[in-house]
Amino acid sequence: MTKWVYRFGGGEAEGRASDVALLGGKGANLAEMASLGLPVPPGLTITADACLAYFSSGKQLPDDLKRQVLAGIAEMERLTGRTFGGSAHPLLLSVRSGARASMPGMMDTVLNLGLNDETVQALGHDAGDARFAWDSYRRFIQMYGDVVMGLDHEIFEEILEDEKSRLGHDYDTELSAVEWQHVVSLYKQVIAEELDEEFPQDAGVQLWRAIAAVFSSWNNARAVTYRTLHRIPHDWGTAVNVQAMVFGNLGSSSATGVAFTRNPSTGERSLYGEFLINAQGEDVVAGIRTPQSLTEEGRLAAGSEKPSLEKLMPETFAEFKAICTRLEAHYGDMQDVEFTVERGKLWMLQTRSGKRTTRAAMKIAVDLVDEGVISEEEAICRIEPPSLDQLLHPTIDPRVERTVLGSGLPASPGAASGEIVFTAEDAVAAEAEGRKVVLIRIETSPEDIHGMHVAEAILTTRGGMTSHAAVVARGMGIPCVVGAGALRVDMRNELLIGPGFTLKRGEIVTVDGSSGHLLKGDVPMIQPELSGDFGRLMQWADKARRMTVRTNADTPADARAARSFGAEGIGLCRTEHMFFEGGRIHVMREMILAEDEAGRRAALDKLLPMQRSDFTELFTIMSGLPVTIRLLDPPLHEFLPKSQEEIIEVAAAMEMEPAQLSRRVEALHEFNPMLGHRGCRLAISYPEIAEMQARAIFEAAAAAARETGEAVELEIMVPLVGLRSELDYVKACIDKVAADVSAETGMQIGFLAGTMIELPRAAIRAHVIAETADFFSFGTNDLTQTTFGISRDDAASFIPTYQRKGIIVHDPFISLDFDGVGELIRIAAERGRKTRPSLKLGICGEHGGDPASIRFCEEVGLDYVSCSPFRVPIARLAAAQAAIDERRRGS
Repeated sequence: MTKWVYRFGGGEAEGRASDVALLGGKGANLAEMASLGLPVPPGLTITADACLAYFSSGKQLPDDLKRQVLAGIAEMERLTGRTFGGSAHPLLLSVRSGARASMPGMMDTVLNLGLNDETVQALGHDAGDARFAWDSYRRFIQMYGDVVMGLDHEIFEEILEDEKSRLGHDYDTELSAVEWQHVVSLYKQVIAEELDEEFPQDAGVQLWRAIAAVFSSWNNARAVTYRTLHRIPHDWGTAVNVQAMVFGNLGSSSATGVAFTRNPSTGERSLYGEFLINAQGEDVVAGIRTPQSLTEEGRLAAGSEKPSLEKLMPETFAEFKAICTRLEAHYGDMQDVEFTVERGKLWMLQTRSGKRTTRAAMKIAVDLVDEGVISEEEAICRIEPPSLDQLLHPTIDPRVERTVLGSGLPASPGAASGEIVFTAEDAVAAEAEGRKVVLIRIETSPEDIHGMHVAEAILTTRGGMTSHAAVVARGMGIPCVVGAGALRVDMRNELLIGPGFTLKRGEIVTVDGSSGHLLKGDVPMIQPELSGDFGRLMQWADKARRMTVRTNADTPADARAARSFGAEGIGLCRTEHMFFEGGRIHVMREMILAEDEAGRRAALDKLLPMQRSDFTELFTIMSGLPVTIRLLDPPLHEFLPKSQEEIIEVAAAMEMEPAQLSRRVEALHEFNPMLGHRGCRLAISYPEIAEMQARAIFEAAAAAARETGEAVELEIMVPLVGLRSELDYVKACIDKVAADVSAETGMQIGFLAGTMIELPRAAIRAHVIAETADFFSFGTNDLTQTTFGISRDDAASFIPTYQRKGIIVHDPFISLDFDGVGELIRIAAERGRKTRPSLKLGICGEHGGDPASIRFCEEVGLDYVSCSPFRVPIARLAAAQAAIDERRRGS
């Protein structure tokens, strides 16, 4: 019999923190806290396997699940002295999702389950507070009606707002028991009218439908989007946690809150969080009421006059602080905890590794090493490599004058400018047109996830540091300000209104997520300095990794940026990219469009000094580090004039008739340029091109060596080789030019000649090609194209559909296809090194900056990865993590 249910409570638990794949993060940690003897309301966790079984059987709950759940509820009844569905001392339940990876707000929750027209009376009697009971009932109907029955929560909100307006109330807390009872009747009435069914009174029916709804929420649109953005597998499923309710809305001696054991924005070692008196947990994260600071220090920093929990409930606060200290020590990491105080009694509802900004993650990891809690290697593994992008984001230049329009809480650091939009849909549409936007909302919800992802920055007028907007923005590395209460959003007219100003959609603002300010206009930024905690952690990473990290750089600016980020050479210089600027493209067109060798050589004579100058500067910047120059590899159509205006302009520059030039352009037309006359095929057809480039390279190497006193570590790469004979032909040309330049300069210039493996045939015949090649560099962009038979320029039109339908998990142009393209890389590496054991192996496609692909490169034993300059720190960290994992597996 399959075990679907794991119980916890009363100081015991059937699960542990290590059972995260089975019980999800929430369930595993509830079990762990219960085992530690912490005050955890009793409950049970339905496994993620049950979720998968639910979907595989056409959304039917697994056999025997109900019996196991009822047995678990019987134990909860024993521990609490309450009865589920009972007419006296009723047991109410929370039903929450809990995947193995945190997905804040993406799936569904139902609280206060078990309330009906009878049990609400019993709850009020038990609590001695009828108002609390009817408030809890209306919350349950609203949640259940939305999550389980599918009636939009806005309908309930409208009813409540209308009633508050009619009664003259500003806040929910002002409604009396009788007034809440009337709201409940209105809620039930709208359900009957809209859905043609009554709100269920049977507690058992409520429970089974709620469990099914939470399972189903694994595949709601926002959850699928979140998993896709964060590369969480879609086949994990979610566990469901059914737990006895405790109440933070039982008057002034009750409260609910969220806390971090360290500051999630800065990493500072101090308790950090918020709470609300007389509230349930959803009130804190929803941003409906402005929360209060847990500590006096936090209250003073926020400039709040509302008392802290430390001041209001000193004994409870002391107990809570001690538990937080214990949890952080137990898990060896900063914790994100949820808690409720029920009439002075503290209950712990959740703990998990807290989401944090990358800057905070760096500080926390380094501090934990200094505190002796974790090792340097563990600190390296604590940082997600893609998150380093946050540290590369610009910040406001402190020297510029700022016009502050409003302020709120600094929820996610960094700064960004863009035009105002008020909906997620407008953000997506603007981003598709290449426009940068700042998303401004009253408060965000999980339905806004697609717009938040494309926004440069986010601002909300409600909410605190643990609101949805704050948590999600920090996770995405997007600058965010929340709780800007002095500003008002007029959604109907799409206006942002503040003291003395009104801004319309499309106007430019800047969000400073570090100071909490909204600024007028596009404010100048500066790049951050990558030192301090970042520098220490990267030093540890550099000690731990085996592979070197190079950069793809075509210009001196790229090379300088890459060196500042720690690049150890250039793994790919795409020489054709040097000709797209200024007057160079005209000379390049002259060369391509020339009708004979004499014409080509005349143009090449003009290109030679340009190339030589560029290479000299690159070699000088990379003094002593390897530089890989790829010979010309342009799909010719990228350089050819297209419009009639361009043809007239180019013809005039070449002193040709436009009609003659048009005929030449037509003669060079290719049906599939990416598989056409490019790469080594150009060098074979027109060896004078390879000769010019080789001469420019060698003359530049000689000049740079004289200038720096360092010999250039030169590698020349021949692109698109599929036959050894192609490489032999081009290499002979290179060797001849090398000999000529050495004779002319009196300087011996050492170099390696290799090829880019970007065709399946080259990978399969690697053992033969390696007889000539000194190195292989895997050009995974084209290797993915030629393996799949997919044009990367057109893939975006259908790859998202493939992902949405589960045909593929990741875009193969972003994260390497290990089974197909990866197998070709593995074959080429093994066969190439069998022929030439010293063969140098690297990767220079865009995958060189993708952490998952870098992990594969470590497994295969490549010598280096090469990526764009701003991804160099990411690659350094990912390479270190991959090396650590390989060592751990081997030990």
